Amino acid sequence: MKSITIKGSERESVGKKATKALRNAGKVPCVVYGGEKPLHFSADELAFRDLVYTPNAHTVAIELEGSQTVNAVLQDIQFHPVTDAIIHIDFYQLFDDKMVTMNIPVRLQGSSPGVRNGGRLLFRKRKLAIKALPSKLPDFFDIDLSKLKIGQNIAVASLLNDDFTILHPENQVVVQVKTARTAVVTDDEDEEGEEGAEGASEASQE
Repeated sequence: MKSITIKGSERESVGKKATKALRNAGKVPCVVYGGEKPLHFSADELAFRDLVYTPNAHTVAIELEGSQTVNAVLQDIQFHPVTDAIIHIDFYQLFDDKMVTMNIPVRLQGSSPGVRNGGRLLFRKRKLAIKALPSKLPDFFDIDLSKLKIGQNIAVASLLNDDFTILHPENQVVVQVKTARTAVVTDDEDEEGEEGAEGASEASQE
């Protein structure tokens, strides 16, 4: 997984007055959990642009002045209710031998014949939560739509991998093509479409 470098300064004071002063100066107070003790630091709000305002998932290399680099993942973020400015971020420190939980984006590839025939594409899960060692974290889940016909779906079961554990039921539908009023079901996909529709129905009932 790609890493983004954040350059910051360790915080000596973590009180409300010091935190307010940081925010007034355009900086974001942050905490890194998971180590021997919480690590408090701050960085310019602009430094988080490529980490926060993107659909992609990244790990973070936090470079602190006069200190070693800490590898981490974003755990939680708070925005100002009026201005939407970032007011606080929690990170979780990464260790090579410790599993980490992270949301990985799903990326659709190709063109669905079911959609071309008038079906409606439903993107049910745009991100999937997984648990893995840092070195095994994927950048994306790539899903090929080129064989997805009307009434069919692609579920978590088809995305399983020995490198990580997906924290969703195997029958969780990620993407599917449903019949629309204008849909045209061709002879070669009619039978398969009915089977796929039954599978999608069963999955929704469970």
